[in-house]
Amino acid sequence: MTESAAPKRRLHMSPFKAPVMPSPCPQRFAVGDRGTHGVYGLGRVIAVEGSIAALGRSGSTRTRVLGPYAKTTKL
Repeated sequence: MTESAAPKRRLHMSPFKAPVMPSPCPQRFAVGDRGTHGVYGLGRVIAVEGSIAALGRSGSTRTRVLGPYAKTTKL
């Protein structure tokens, strides 16, 4: 048998998890960037720890958000 070039369709009732596709380009933050987080809201990056985490401030709250920043959007 030959393999088809088209990807296989998944059934919505399948008990198997869909393969996780990596995001095409991970977000990178720099000090001073503004962003919004799903839980913490609007804020500004005050420190970056390599590609591992970013420290942010939203209002009077400081938070440490770990990468890959799934709930964070850069503004």
